Amino acid sequence: MTDLRMEETSPEDLAQREVLAAEPGRFDTVRRALFERPSTCIALAVVILFVIVAIFAPLIAPYDPLRQSILQINKLPSWEHWLGTDQFGRDVLSRMIHGSRNSLIFGLLSPVFAACIGTILGVSAGYFGGWIDRVISRVVDMLMAFPELLLAILVAAALGGSFWNIVVVLTAAFTPGFARVSRASTLAIKQEPYVEAAIAAGVRTPVIIFRHIVPNIMAPIVVLMALWSASSIRIEATLSFLGIGTQPPNPSWGNIIRDGLNAMFTTQWPIVAGGLAITIVVLSISIIGDSIRDVLDPETSQ
Repeated sequence: MTDLRMEETSPEDLAQREVLAAEPGRFDTVRRALFERPSTCIALAVVILFVIVAIFAPLIAPYDPLRQSILQINKLPSWEHWLGTDQFGRDVLSRMIHGSRNSLIFGLLSPVFAACIGTILGVSAGYFGGWIDRVISRVVDMLMAFPELLLAILVAAALGGSFWNIVVVLTAAFTPGFARVSRASTLAIKQEPYVEAAIAAGVRTPVIIFRHIVPNIMAPIVVLMALWSASSIRIEATLSFLGIGTQPPNPSWGNIIRDGLNAMFTTQWPIVAGGLAITIVVLSISIIGDSIRDVLDPETSQ
């Protein structure tokens, strides 16, 4: 009986089964892309390191980032102050460690909010169409007429520089992009036979949206979220540098650089430390986002 069953299985069927068994899932593909590429592993380790520093900032920082001392003004790096002090005698390293909290919170929190709001708007516009699509599309087009940084500056100047105002600013700057991407993806998925069959079978609209449409448009959303996390950190630093982001004396990488400009000819270490931290984190997140895009994008993964 066993030999008869083996004879009924053709070599083509066996080859097809081996291909299907060897084909990895999307999660395994992303995991291999993150951990098998040396550059991506280094970038991931850098981001994790900065996140750990931000979480345990009060325990890691050697000094109070707000403590001023007239006797320690514009000190050069030493064993006591590894990155020197600023124009108010504050330890630059301690301010950099505590400033990573604001920069990373804004960089990670705002794209998540923007992705949620933008996906809801884009899916609603693409699935329902009609006047809903026209209204949402016109609002998105109006917001995308402004560059992200200019839109953030306008909203921040109007609302002020508190924590949640900056979150609202960055969320408003990134929501139109998520809405446009999710709308285009929804229009493509809506034409698929399984969605049309579900509609013909009388499946409820929320079930179709959350079971068939949203899971199939998450790939570009996740890629966009990863890439724009780097842009969010950069924009927050720019707003803080201009004085409409994180307000002094609370530290942020942007206002640390701005404070360093006032004593640029005495000590350049606040500028160097802030600029280097922004560059390293933004570059690391961009490398991770590019790797995820290469895996999830069908055109680049082939």
